[in-house]
Amino acid sequence: MADDPLPAFTGARLDRADHLRADPDALAGMMTWRARLLRLDGLLPDVAPDGMLGWGTLADAPEDAELVFLGLLDEKPCFAAVPDRGDAGPRMANPALWAMMEALLPDQLSLYAGARSLVDWHARHRHCAQCGGTTRIAKGGWQRNCETCGAQHFPRTDPVAIALVENDGQLLLGRGLGWPEGRYSALAGFVEPGESIEEAVAREILEETGIAVRKVRYVASQPWPFPSQLMIGCYAVSDTQAITLDETELADARWFTREEVERSMAGDGPFGPPPPQAIAHTLVRWWLDR
Repeated sequence: MADDPLPAFTGARLDRADHLRADPDALAGMMTWRARLLRLDGLLPDVAPDGMLGWGTLADAPEDAELVFLGLLDEKPCFAAVPDRGDAGPRMANPALWAMMEALLPDQLSLYAGARSLVDWHARHRHCAQCGGTTRIAKGGWQRNCETCGAQHFPRTDPVAIALVENDGQLLLGRGLGWPEGRYSALAGFVEPGESIEEAVAREILEETGIAVRKVRYVASQPWPFPSQLMIGCYAVSDTQAITLDETELADARWFTREEVERSMAGDGPFGPPPPQAIAHTLVRWWLDR
């Protein structure tokens, strides 16, 4: 994938400056007029007409807000304030999210993705999962510590395996329950405890479509900040096209010819392709360009 476009939500120029996170004096020394605060309305960013993120100063932060150190951008320390509540709603049913993703420049979208995942995690983890006690921000926002039992908690990322499956030059794509009519994409599922990525791909494809796959290979990955997933893009081959659909997981699954996929990606085919911001779009483009 080195010569291909990076998936959306990647490519930020941010220096995460891990060496500063555990140094309270260094963090305090950065909280000056030079520091920048990411402007957020809840979890939605302020987007300028030129596609850049909006920034303010630490003076713009709500009183008593927890501040997360994002890193250094152009040698300036960048922070974000933790909102009162995290995002517990149907995230991708929010038109404002899609409008935001289309409006932000690629590197800005990547920067926002990390910030959103981090502050959303803090907003939803103010109590200890071990004892229920109150947790407090630590290590510049890359950790929370329980004040009661001392347990340490860290921002989580949930791995999701997403894969294209090919048989005899055709591509297997599926349509999720409740998706827009005609929209098809790569099949995906969470990696479960005790599984490798390859095993997760094989299990998910088999569970959802009854298709056994082999020769699973990694292609590319993408952070997906809704709320905080790592999409692990893969490719696999199958020896059969006989689909047994799991209707509790998918509305439909079909095989498409290369010509049908090419036309659909160009906007004139039998299905609506995954949006450009999704790694499934990158995978389909990769498959066409191979």
